[in-house]
Amino acid sequence: MKLELKGITKRFGSLVANDHIDLTVEQGQIHALLGENGAGKTTLMNVLYGLAQPDEGEILLDGKPQHLGSPSNAIRAGIGMVHQHFMLVPVFTVAENVTLGLERTRAFGWIDRRRTRRDVRELSERYGLQVNPDALVEDLPVGVQQRVEIVKALLREASVLILDEPTSVLTPGETQELFRIMRELQAGGRSIVFISHKLKEVQEIADVVTVIRRGRVVGQLPPTASDSELAALMVGRSVQLRVTKPPAHPGDVRLDVQDLRMAGDQGTAALDGVSFQVRAGEILGVAGVQGNGQTELCEALLGLRPVDGGSVRLDGRDLTKAHPQQRLRAGLAYVPEDRQEDGLVAGFSVAENIILDVFDQPPYARGIAMDLPTRDRTAAERVADFDIRTTSTATPVGTLSGGNQQKVILAREVGREVRVLVASQPTRGLDVGSIEFVHRRIVQQRDQGLAVLLISSELDEIYALSDRIAVMYEGRITGFRPPDVPAEELGMLMAGASDADAAAASAAVVEAPAGGPDTGLMASGLLGVGVPTDTTTDPASSTPSTPADDQSPADDDGGEPE
Repeated sequence: MKLELKGITKRFGSLVANDHIDLTVEQGQIHALLGENGAGKTTLMNVLYGLAQPDEGEILLDGKPQHLGSPSNAIRAGIGMVHQHFMLVPVFTVAENVTLGLERTRAFGWIDRRRTRRDVRELSERYGLQVNPDALVEDLPVGVQQRVEIVKALLREASVLILDEPTSVLTPGETQELFRIMRELQAGGRSIVFISHKLKEVQEIADVVTVIRRGRVVGQLPPTASDSELAALMVGRSVQLRVTKPPAHPGDVRLDVQDLRMAGDQGTAALDGVSFQVRAGEILGVAGVQGNGQTELCEALLGLRPVDGGSVRLDGRDLTKAHPQQRLRAGLAYVPEDRQEDGLVAGFSVAENIILDVFDQPPYARGIAMDLPTRDRTAAERVADFDIRTTSTATPVGTLSGGNQQKVILAREVGREVRVLVASQPTRGLDVGSIEFVHRRIVQQRDQGLAVLLISSELDEIYALSDRIAVMYEGRITGFRPPDVPAEELGMLMAGASDADAAAASAAVVEAPAGGPDTGLMASGLLGVGVPTDTTTDPASSTPSTPADDQSPADDDGGEPE
């Protein structure tokens, strides 16, 4: 099915989210829509899916004008959408979610659950989606939940599939699996609109790339266009895609974590003897596939969950049993991995969020009252300093784009007197302009003497920012490495290999002749390397930690809503 958008315009008050946008998606084409956070990509797709009504313009399918007043009309017309934040009922099974609103019935109106399960299984097998119809959605990883959303759209016979930022919550392996599925769908004649701000992914999967900036189409390029060309078109200026930073000059130990232990939700150990130190003026990057204890480590450091053993010290002060407010007061700053859930109060204004952790202290507190002029003055200064794109400090922070929301969190956390910055997935879901800003600020904090603990599932980010790298696997640290460690060696550690085996395998890859081991498979931990128990020590400390015993292969932002 051929899709055409002609002159689509959508306004929210004085804000023009889409400004006379023209877009054509041919049948069987993967068409990438590239733009910063807040550029208007999601608004445009909401118009296409019937969630928002255009103020001007028209939508055509195979040359026929469409009036899509609601999602149900869009579905009937053959349009399906997988939203960035999944539209699934957690306590329902996969089959119940997929057929919600399209329930198959038997005699007397009974729901035909057997046929429902069969339809889901057949559809998932046809496209290699691999979902269990009887599994509860709340028990599924996000990558599998995304497959459920795709099956849901396909069951409704979608000929045009919209994928809104589909890789923002996926691991690299899950992203490659999604791309395989997209190619299968493309081979079946379906048209796909792929919304993203990740340059490498767009270059890998798209047939054509349309770039949107501040609500307007500013160019259409082939996926062979260079990173710098695409980035400059996105943000309207040249973007530094590589982090430049002077050498670190580590000082005294600021954060000292020893033998930290915590039980997980499933009864297994979420943290199993984690030990490390972070010194003033250095960035310790924690690499690892998401779900290996990184979230629990952050919660333990911030006092959000109690630990079963071990200690956390900041500048020698024992904070192991301190509550979160005491840790913040001691100089701990935290950028959480889920900014909307854990980092902001969406209904509060930008100004209120910027002083959220110090509102009860001078100069913002005056007795039992808040000093509003001081709050607003501080907020205005931080908005300017951190380049937060918003029409007013009174704007609800939930209406800002993702990149601007992250800047608000950074402005709050490092705008006070802090000693240690814990940054978890700090650029998740951000565009190249916002990533550049966040990276520059993190390095700036390091150079000002902060100890920075960076936790990221993006290996490029770990390599770019870290002065030392620790690797987590199944709640343990499997090794410490310098920032120039070969990717193969780091991949082995991420797959659970022992410190010695990872180093040996890396050396073997370097010495292997042409036609030797596939380093891509080596890095992803799929070569089946034996992983005996070993002991590794943080070079910054004298305390050993034990790795796993076993292997396991397995936004220039627009400030307002998109």
